[in-house]
Amino acid sequence: MPAIARRAALLGLGAGLAAPALGQGRYPNRSIRFLIPWPPGGALDALHRQMFEIVQKDLGQSVVIENRPGARGTQAALFLVNQAQPDGYTLAHHHLSILRHPFLTKQKTWDPIADFTYVMQVSGFLFGTVVRSDSPHRSFADLIAAARKRPGELTFSTSGIATTNHIAMEEICGREGVQMTHVPFRGAQEGVTALLGRQIDVVADSAAWRPNVEAGEFRLLSVWTRERLAAFPEAPTLHDLGYGMTVTSPYGIAGPKGLDPAIVDVLHRAFRKALEDEASQAIIRRWDMPQEYLGPADYLAFAKARVEYEKQMVARLGLTID
Repeated sequence: MPAIARRAALLGLGAGLAAPALGQGRYPNRSIRFLIPWPPGGALDALHRQMFEIVQKDLGQSVVIENRPGARGTQAALFLVNQAQPDGYTLAHHHLSILRHPFLTKQKTWDPIADFTYVMQVSGFLFGTVVRSDSPHRSFADLIAAARKRPGELTFSTSGIATTNHIAMEEICGREGVQMTHVPFRGAQEGVTALLGRQIDVVADSAAWRPNVEAGEFRLLSVWTRERLAAFPEAPTLHDLGYGMTVTSPYGIAGPKGLDPAIVDVLHRAFRKALEDEASQAIIRRWDMPQEYLGPADYLAFAKARVEYEKQMVARLGLTID
């Protein structure tokens, strides 16, 4: 191949994360908007922000985070479905509640598969149950025993009605034949604040509680990962406790339906490179976040299978938000 032709071919293909030509320019040629349906702070926010710093270097455009809490974590999905254009410039944090939501209401919502483009599964959450360090409940068994003696009196918080951790706690209570009162908040940190203020008895949520456990303010009664954590080796898993459950609520990145496969490829390669970077992996290790990476095809396949599970669980537990 002549040198000029060879150089032109290399410029056309690019290297590493070269973007596809679309319309008048190349993608991306402006900032990418990324919606997170939770308040800022915590492990999830830290991981996304670190990844996006790396993505910016590779793609030459910034990824601007916009936190949109409330409405049970559905604000970002609502924007993707109702307002976002399939041009690759609006993406969102995608989580299991988005797959579950249509089965919780008779109102028109979305098709959890057809109405989104699945880009990449990123990680999951470290969930656990914590009480104040001065709580009389020294173990998870103590908590269940107290709930059995005082039906409905003990309260536990989660980040919303019919969230993954809410469903998990209801399933545990159902197996044990006990009743506890659910107190939903907009995010895990609000539950931590309520527990510090003695407004609730238990937090059953993602690891916003971790600094308080490390500081000795809270006692960790269980973790919901498959294996015990090196940082908290005394805390039993739900498997150790006999429930046979692993609860990580995998999450990822999605766009509106109809996203160009070429754009999906650019985004996936950029996000995967950022996830595998040592700076991102350090955050994952720091927060004991599970390794849940999936590429576009596998993420879509996971979502399809999970939708069926969510539909069954909502019906089984009789959950509704209407």
